[in-house]
Amino acid sequence: MNSRELLAQLVRFDTTSRESNLALIDFVRTYLQGHGVACELVFNEHKNKANLLATIGPADVPGLVLSGHTDVVPVDGQRWSVAPFELTEKDGKLYGRGTADMKGYIACMLASVPALVAAPLRMPVHIALSYDEEVGCLGVRALIERFHGQAVKPLLCVIGEPTELKPVLGHKGKLAVRCEVHGAACHSAYAPSGVNAIEYAARLIGELVRLGEGLKAPQHLDSRFDPPFSTVQTGVINGGKALNIVPQNCSFDFEVRALPAQNPWQVAQQLQRYAEQTLLPAMQAVSAQTAISFSELSSYPGLATSLQSQAAEWVAQFSGSQEFGTVAFGTEGGLFDQAGIPTVVCGPGSMEQGHKPDEFISVEQLEACDRMLARVVEFVRV
Repeated sequence: MNSRELLAQLVRFDTTSRESNLALIDFVRTYLQGHGVACELVFNEHKNKANLLATIGPADVPGLVLSGHTDVVPVDGQRWSVAPFELTEKDGKLYGRGTADMKGYIACMLASVPALVAAPLRMPVHIALSYDEEVGCLGVRALIERFHGQAVKPLLCVIGEPTELKPVLGHKGKLAVRCEVHGAACHSAYAPSGVNAIEYAARLIGELVRLGEGLKAPQHLDSRFDPPFSTVQTGVINGGKALNIVPQNCSFDFEVRALPAQNPWQVAQQLQRYAEQTLLPAMQAVSAQTAISFSELSSYPGLATSLQSQAAEWVAQFSGSQEFGTVAFGTEGGLFDQAGIPTVVCGPGSMEQGHKPDEFISVEQLEACDRMLARVVEFVRV
């Protein structure tokens, strides 16, 4: 099957992060086994999702990793003009959920397998597919552990997030945190006798805004990124039962998207100190049962691969582009990099189409990715 035919098969699987990805993984495993390629599956604790790792070529020498995630974002509430889980071609564009982010790249990876199997290889190519990237790069961590157990580490990981096939050497890291405020309820007519959890949450959110403004100071800027500073934002808030009850509980979720050189935990720790030193004493003066707690929802590190690295040189050769850049969205690249595997993000399509209704990848981009991976085959050939 060519990449277009494989993409049609992959899009049919609803691998929204809340769903299982096992049907897609089984399809890929069967496809690879049909070409004589063995696979290892790494399951989550519930056994309803799996990563897939396959190696083509000599396993005892360093090689290349082609990495992609199998999950997609929901289509709920989006107005599609085509069926989201069927591939539709119109005017040189291939529509369907995940076409750009990032089943197009996976389809091209799989389409390159026959050429990889047929060629005598001087170094291996590892195909790495993960689950739950969209909700915090969760699955890939167990997959990366498999590389820790190998005698030799790969020389390069190419993550196929949509960059229009322009090599990306950097992205921000992310920390997502839930803050829970436990106040003291009472009748709203006697509001001073209670501890209003929403109001204290609002003060915490206000402090977050202040901390975020501080990240825009000139000494913190990195002009390679857009925006050129770390950002903080609150995305979800829940609290209160009725207007005439002083709310006992309120929670909110916030994220920090930090430049690679900055630690997002510093923001969370500053907010926690503000809670403990400024807010809690006032809350507990009214009720000793009040509390503020913080819990991590997800996190992944940023990526900052050197422009002078061998990894950058190789991906420029594969992609045919010397136009290196950064992206605002995150990937599992920082996790591979932390594991000692140099990483570059380079894949077909554009994130301008990702996560939207009528998501698409152009036929031109899919074919260009096929050509890029054909150059990878020539690079690893004896």
